[in-house]
Amino acid sequence: MPSYDLATGSLRELNQALHDLRGQSNMTDWEILNPRGAHAIAAGVDAPVDIAVLGSTGYYCAGMNKQATIRIKGSAGPGVAENMMSGTVIVEGDASQYAGATGRGGLLVIKGNASSRCGISMKGIDIVVHGNIGHMSAFMAQSGNLVVLGDAGEALGDSLYEARIFVRGKVKSLGADCIEKEMRDEHYALLEDLLRRGEAEHKARPEEFRRYGSARRLYNFNIDNASAY
Repeated sequence: MPSYDLATGSLRELNQALHDLRGQSNMTDWEILNPRGAHAIAAGVDAPVDIAVLGSTGYYCAGMNKQATIRIKGSAGPGVAENMMSGTVIVEGDASQYAGATGRGGLLVIKGNASSRCGISMKGIDIVVHGNIGHMSAFMAQSGNLVVLGDAGEALGDSLYEARIFVRGKVKSLGADCIEKEMRDEHYALLEDLLRRGEAEHKARPEEFRRYGSARRLYNFNIDNASAY
């Protein structure tokens, strides 16, 4: 297992080594020591490797991830897994604001709480949060799934498109054009799979969640709805 210590090596060298893998290396298990809140750790990885970050990270850890499984054994700063394409990112602690922003695919798991704007403008990513999420989460979310085992803050799903939001706890308020929707059999099946992949199958049951989605009233500008935009 390659082990890289950021206390003695540079972040640029680490990320370059990970970029150079390009799916062609037998070194599939990596360990990153002493992250000490550094920014952009393991950003832009495009290889089917497993990376363990032993500590908390700064901005944009695992940003633009593709194929890799990255496990942060600590908390993550703003923008973890931002613009993620595929693979899996797991945060053992809490995540700061806009976790999974603009994510296009893959799975982001946050085992603690997520701050404001979790899943903002998500475009296909699946996000499972074991704790609570902050205000304006899933703002302008286009597609994908946001699963929250705890509570949600103000303006959940504001200006939502076709993403699905599942919340087990309380929702402080819904954003513009976001409404509660019926839970059907396909949603229970989807949730069961997401909870399993999100390492939360023993913490909650699909039947405990409520579903939220777009009322589809703001797709086209209408002067009568001007105050809602």
